[in-house]
Amino acid sequence: MVFSADGHDFPAAFESGPKMKVSLSWLSDYVAIEKDVVDLADALTMAGLEVGAICDRYDYLRTVFVGRVVTVKPHPNTEKLKVCEVDIGDRIIPVVCGAPNVDRNMLAPLALPGTLLTDGSSLKSGIIRGQQSEGMLCSESELGLGPEDAGLMNLDPSLCIGKPLAEALGLADAVLELELTPNRPDCLSMIGVAREVAAIQKNRIKYPDIVLPKSIYHITDKTSVSIEAPAHCPRYAARLLIDLTVGPSPFWMKDRLLSIGIRPINNIVDITNFVMMETGQPLHAFDFDRLAENRIVVRTAQDGEVFTTLDQKERVLSRDMLLICDGKKPVAIAGIMGGLNSEIGSETRRVLIESACFDPVSIRKTSKKLGLATEASHRFERGVDPETTVAAADRAAQLMAAVGGRLIDGVIDEHPGRRSRTLIRLGLGETRRVLGVGLDQNTMSALLRSIEFEVKADGDGILSVLPPSFRLDIRRPEDLMEEVARLSGYDNIPTTFPLIRADTRRFSRSIDLRKCIRAFMTGFGFTETINYSFIHELSCDRLGLSKTDFRRNTIRVLNPLTEEQSVMRTSLIPGLLGTLQRNITQQIKHIKIFEVGKVFIGKGDDNLPEEIEMLAGLWTGTRQAPCWCSHGEDCDFYDIKGVVEELLERLKIGDLRFTRLSDEDCTYTRPGRTARILFGEEILGLVGEVAFDVRSHFTIKQPVFLFELNLELLSGISSEIRFYRPIPRYPSASRDLTVIVDKDLETGAIIAHARDFGEHLVEDIHLFDVFEGDPIPPGKKSISLRITYRSSSETLLDETVNALQKKIAMKFVETFGALLPG
Repeated sequence: MVFSADGHDFPAAFESGPKMKVSLSWLSDYVAIEKDVVDLADALTMAGLEVGAICDRYDYLRTVFVGRVVTVKPHPNTEKLKVCEVDIGDRIIPVVCGAPNVDRNMLAPLALPGTLLTDGSSLKSGIIRGQQSEGMLCSESELGLGPEDAGLMNLDPSLCIGKPLAEALGLADAVLELELTPNRPDCLSMIGVAREVAAIQKNRIKYPDIVLPKSIYHITDKTSVSIEAPAHCPRYAARLLIDLTVGPSPFWMKDRLLSIGIRPINNIVDITNFVMMETGQPLHAFDFDRLAENRIVVRTAQDGEVFTTLDQKERVLSRDMLLICDGKKPVAIAGIMGGLNSEIGSETRRVLIESACFDPVSIRKTSKKLGLATEASHRFERGVDPETTVAAADRAAQLMAAVGGRLIDGVIDEHPGRRSRTLIRLGLGETRRVLGVGLDQNTMSALLRSIEFEVKADGDGILSVLPPSFRLDIRRPEDLMEEVARLSGYDNIPTTFPLIRADTRRFSRSIDLRKCIRAFMTGFGFTETINYSFIHELSCDRLGLSKTDFRRNTIRVLNPLTEEQSVMRTSLIPGLLGTLQRNITQQIKHIKIFEVGKVFIGKGDDNLPEEIEMLAGLWTGTRQAPCWCSHGEDCDFYDIKGVVEELLERLKIGDLRFTRLSDEDCTYTRPGRTARILFGEEILGLVGEVAFDVRSHFTIKQPVFLFELNLELLSGISSEIRFYRPIPRYPSASRDLTVIVDKDLETGAIIAHARDFGEHLVEDIHLFDVFEGDPIPPGKKSISLRITYRSSSETLLDETVNALQKKIAMKFVETFGALLPG
């Protein structure tokens, strides 16, 4: 249930909050409605005030018909009731009635079962004191069509019997349901919507005349207002009335409130609600005699302070919440709800009217923390017009005086947060360019003046515009351009297409590279992962990084989401190993994953970190996914190395070298099974098997192979140039060469030298065998290479191939001290 400014409950129709219901009969008090309701709804929607629904407030009368009383007989079981027969055109039904003026042949409204009455009950057929009653003859008040009356509503005899009552009496009042954006709190009032309708129809708005009666005494002799938190309350106005009698509101006010779904309470509460819906300024009425020391103090709450609101709930407050207090205690949570200790009751005789302007941010935070939303808070948290504060208090005082109260002279108006309106300069040419419409200066000026903007032409196509105080959302020229666009009609802006150049721009080199890498890696059967850029602070220890390793220069996160995400990552490996571990726990043992992302190397507290984009991948499990045609061989170092070689080849990076990483340089990889990747003398990354200790930190029991590459270095050496090479016209010739070399000699160095010795005729070199043991001497190994020769200009003769093969063998002997078998 939602509460009004006075804390009284609204019906369910008002619980949505952001919507504004507008009755056209009420709206017509302020502006003449010249458009059909559907056309008006369309026009308001195109002006930025979306109409979500249209309904007829008299729709509840669809089950009420014009009936003719055919017979009237005394009730056999009670003197106060009569048994009638009522003709409703197509049938005659029995009705038990207690109205004193019921008479034979009179026409009166007859409500059939299912009719919703003004007290909220639904009419049902039944037996009353032993007599069947299938309907109800109604008075004006029971149908919400007039003041309290003990008798039936006596209809004109000329009306057609059996016709729906609303149709017979010409009752129609369309209610528009506006779904407003948060920047338009000025339209959370009848006057605000009337202002927009007047601008659409190009007619004038009529404001209510506020004429206050003669008053006695002076308010400053009776009360005072002290604002101790001016940042939260820039303006507070108060008026005082005495000799009031709390009772029902006049019918016209009840009718106005009911037209938009507000249930009348009493004349004082109804007036505050009426003025709020009329002006958009929420009000609060205090029982003046229940205010200690008969004065108001506006202050912030103390931490833990407890206050009981009108809904009889205790609220625990904090120091940033604003309170309205009397001389001793809080009496209201500012802008949201009043307290039980100052509630208007039947014994109330003196009333203090509060009309204030509160800081929207303060009200929004308080409402959210307390979980308490009201029609008042809905308006205050979006911003109310500070210039309406006193006028709304005067309007409420005028209405309360009209129902029997006496007004105390004067008004208290504390205004410590007075602000001047800002002049905005609007350029004609810039407005035309942004809107794409050739509006002239006079048209733009007229449109803005229609919603009460002050406009002055400064020459050179410049307008000086002063927004009205109720348009808190207008702060810059672009806001004025939007006003011009919506008032001239969005549908009047022609549809145009932007000029698109025929030439296209390529993505940046880094974007292209990442796109290619992702395509290649997924083609190799790898799955991309995206891990958080935050890792556990012990990740460097889990990787076994040395104390001097630059990757220990981590950056601590001030407010980490969890303990596992307390520092920025300096390597992609911890995140990938974590992903691997989670998959293994789900019985997924064959995994190939990669990640492209940045690492962050700290450069001291006063410097930004160095951001390096990296590529890393992991492979564990079998070489191929298990199936009936394979034996599920485990992957090894050469599988992951092959992936890196193929990737770099597709990126057009040649002249690569893989050199063994020394045991002391191996941190999170296994010594003897790790290679550094070099381009010239530049280190691009590494490839190897994850060390056992590192795997144990991540509770991974099976072998894991990884690679890391620096994408920023790859971007600099990767070539976008593609070379065409024709299909060879001449056949190739292959020869096998076996040499015995030192065990620690890298085969890659031997292959590189073979290409240099080959006089450009070596097309390919393939290592197909490595052997150690008897009869190979200790400390030596035998390697077998298959060398493919080809010429692009002739068919090679055996003599030429054999001579070149012998030359390469002798160079191995000279350069590496190799031995030739046999």
